[in-house]
Amino acid sequence: MIELLDEAFFGPSWHGPSLLGALRGLTDTQAAWRPAKKRHNIWELAIHAAYWKYIARRRLTGQRERFPVKGSNWFVRPSDDRRWKDDVKLLIDEHERLRDVVIAVPETALTQRLGDGRYTKGHLIRGIAAHDLYHAGQIQLLKRLQSGGPE
Repeated sequence: MIELLDEAFFGPSWHGPSLLGALRGLTDTQAAWRPAKKRHNIWELAIHAAYWKYIARRRLTGQRERFPVKGSNWFVRPSDDRRWKDDVKLLIDEHERLRDVVIAVPETALTQRLGDGRYTKGHLIRGIAAHDLYHAGQIQLLKRLQSGGPE
C-alpha cells in the first residue's frame, strides 16, 4: 500500500506526473491562476489534497486533532496569511504523516472496516492515492489552459 501511496504522490508514475510532480516549479502566480470565476486554482487543489490526507490519517488512527489551517475541504487561495510554498510544505508534511500511519497498518488490518463499516482501511488508502492522481490530472490541465497550450 505504501508503494501505491508514494507513487501517486512522489512518482514516478507510468501515466504522467504524480501530484507533487505536477506542482513542481510553479510560482505563486501560476498556482493562483483561476480559469474562470468560481473555479478552483492549483493552489486550492493542493491544500484540498493536504486536507484529505489529514482526514484519511485521522480516520485510520481515530485521533482528533485540528488541521493546521482554519477551515475544511476547500480553502480559498491565495490568502493574506499563507504563501504558496507554505501550503506546498503543508501538503508534503501531511503526506509524510499519513505515510507513517500507513506503514504501521498491518496487512491483516487492511480489510478492517472503518467507522460505520462502509469502507475498509485498504479502501481508504487506495482512495487517497486515487485522489492524488485525480487532482494531479486537474493540475496538468490547468497548467495547459494557463499557458495557452493544447487541451
